[in-house]
Amino acid sequence: MSPQYPMRRYGMDHDRYDWSMLSERKPIRWPDNQPLALWINICLQFYPLNPRGEPIKLPGNMTMPYPDLRHFSLRDYGNRVGLYRVIDALQSRGLAASFAINADLAQRTPALMAHVRETGWEVLGHSWNMDTAHAGGLAQDDERELIQRSLKLVRELSGQDVRGWLSPGKQQSPNTPELLREAGIDYHCDWVNDDMPYRFRSANGELWNLPLSSELEDRFVLIDNLHPAASWAEQISDAASYLGEESREQGGRILALNLHPWVIGQPHRIAYLEQALDQILAAQPVWNAMPQAILDTFAAQQ
Repeated sequence: MSPQYPMRRYGMDHDRYDWSMLSERKPIRWPDNQPLALWINICLQFYPLNPRGEPIKLPGNMTMPYPDLRHFSLRDYGNRVGLYRVIDALQSRGLAASFAINADLAQRTPALMAHVRETGWEVLGHSWNMDTAHAGGLAQDDERELIQRSLKLVRELSGQDVRGWLSPGKQQSPNTPELLREAGIDYHCDWVNDDMPYRFRSANGELWNLPLSSELEDRFVLIDNLHPAASWAEQISDAASYLGEESREQGGRILALNLHPWVIGQPHRIAYLEQALDQILAAQPVWNAMPQAILDTFAAQQ
């Protein structure tokens, strides 16, 4: 006997969002009719030295016997050194980014948070730390408390009305969308199944998913897939060129780059970030914007 699933149908087998073909959607026009919106996100993360790994172990965590100083101090390097190289690379080119910040890191590093505030760039919630996974097995009340505690602190320390969210590891439990909406979040970036934003339903009201690509993420390409940094820069350039061409036929596109300072902020890699940015800017006009501005512009045309 075949399994029975009451929501089996054409398109999506759930009610989280509607199914549609990207090529058949209404064309989007970015400000000044730029073909490409460039969104750069910087992940600011704290990896505990003794992670519990509950309900699951998140990527990038400690792997050696305690105390795993090799990996702990490498992650810390990103927040002490690498971050400032990344910010300099962006600001010297007139570019801005968003920050997805673990609340635990925000309270541990007041000097870092002062620098974040000075940039004026948008801040997203990023849970408590990289050992607080939002996944099946996390009780709903525990997840509610985790989300609300994390957002309360990040809103306080950033001075912003934080409306966006990126889950550690881009993981979600079955309850995460409802709890995010309950906590005042307008959009999350965890679902990477599209190039453009789309409406996302929850029992507590509608929110948006703004995909933050994993395929071009520095950690995924350089650490997980072991590609050389030159190849990573080339992949970004190729993606920008392709999306630019596609936008001329189908409307504006988004190039989303997710960066980790402990990865790309290394002295032997930072030049490849600079190279990738220079190639994007030289190839075509782009609208560099914060995620909330991209989403507001998109939503206004729906």
